Amino acid sequence: MDQADSAAARRDLAFHLHPSTNLALVQAEGPLVISRGEGVYVYDEAGNRYIEGMAGLWCAGLGFSEKRLAEAAYRQMLALPFYHSFSGKVPAISTELAEKLVGVAPEGMGRVFFANSGSEANDSAVKLAWYYNNALGRPDKKKLISRRKAYHGVTVASASLTGLAFAHSDWDLPAPRFLHAETPHHWRGARPGESEEAYAQRLADELERLILAEGPDTVAAFFAEPVMGAGGVLVPPATYFERVQQVLGKYDVLMIADEVICGFGRTGNMFGSQTFGIRPDVITCAKMMTSGYQPMSAMMVSQRIYSVLEDQSRKLGVFGHGFTYSGHPVPAAVALETLAIYEERDLLAHVRRVAPVLQEGLRAMADHPMVGEARGVGLIGAWELVRDKATKAGFDPKAAVGAQFVRNAQRRGAILRVLPGDIIAFSPPLVIEEHELRELLAHAAGALDETWQWVKAKGLA
Repeated sequence: MDQADSAAARRDLAFHLHPSTNLALVQAEGPLVISRGEGVYVYDEAGNRYIEGMAGLWCAGLGFSEKRLAEAAYRQMLALPFYHSFSGKVPAISTELAEKLVGVAPEGMGRVFFANSGSEANDSAVKLAWYYNNALGRPDKKKLISRRKAYHGVTVASASLTGLAFAHSDWDLPAPRFLHAETPHHWRGARPGESEEAYAQRLADELERLILAEGPDTVAAFFAEPVMGAGGVLVPPATYFERVQQVLGKYDVLMIADEVICGFGRTGNMFGSQTFGIRPDVITCAKMMTSGYQPMSAMMVSQRIYSVLEDQSRKLGVFGHGFTYSGHPVPAAVALETLAIYEERDLLAHVRRVAPVLQEGLRAMADHPMVGEARGVGLIGAWELVRDKATKAGFDPKAAVGAQFVRNAQRRGAILRVLPGDIIAFSPPLVIEEHELRELLAHAAGALDETWQWVKAKGLA
């Protein structure tokens, strides 16, 4: 059945405004309507099965049929389907979740603010950096630095942090006060013969020059994903965060770790900050906190920062930030059950055990004519497709080579995602087993060969 032929697809084309989609293309080709999930697989309305190589959007850590999460939501719906956390009130289960998150977070976190998405958590962190410096009597210390190719969300503030063109073009972004440092990608950015450590030092020196040029008394915070996700699954070069944090400490710039993708096991530790030696002042997280089963995010802050917020709210009479659904009891219950399952099944040990299958499988294709670099850590990885391996030259974006790969993979029964620059991302559910990883890799390898034949037939290489 053609994707656009079903009644559900026709209704979708008539009424739905798709997020992060080529709207003209989906009108022409129709949507892929997914009707159910089972383990690491999803099924379309015609019954075709797909191994979900992206865990949805990096988030379904427990796959697509974990009944305990559905039961936790149901129990909470019966007990208390909604309550808020304004004016000193709170659902009991939200307090329980806040305590749990501080307990599993990297050392130094003291308090938790809840929101509904990664974008909202990062937006909240932007406002926090401004509020914090106002409270300290530093009204000029407001500029925020992220990195080119970073992805931090699509609200006005979080899209301004994002360093990708699609989040800025024709949206009148980035807004003032937002700066972008260089992307930490050794394969593309290093000079000939430059080691990862030397490259990391050069980037840290460039960051310091940026801070000095802007004025240290004007720079509030540095936002960074441990592994840059939507920007290309970019793993930081050795010693990068150690050297960057030395610069931040020198100029009293907050380190805000965006753990929306990396948090809760993706890199083999509970947080990517633990994998890469990041010592954050603030952590934002979402996605695998509920395994994607309910919308929820969090911003965790150090006790030092919280003390400043408390003093300022005493002065102003209120901490004037929050959402109707901050700490909503139903996603809070699902998040607690998710964290319990992670612990009971020792998902971190499982990720460490099966991750070599993914990483070795990706690197096994490094000699393929189209693979410029195979990279990753834990259960996240990527192939960067190139036209010329020697020069690292990419394909013309208009050729849509990565999109063709994704179509080929989907026909074979695997859902993967193309990122800007013809980068193919892999981020399967954390519960995936070795044989399922091999199935995913086999589909991907077949799609790669098929795409190479298509590229040659089109005269693109």
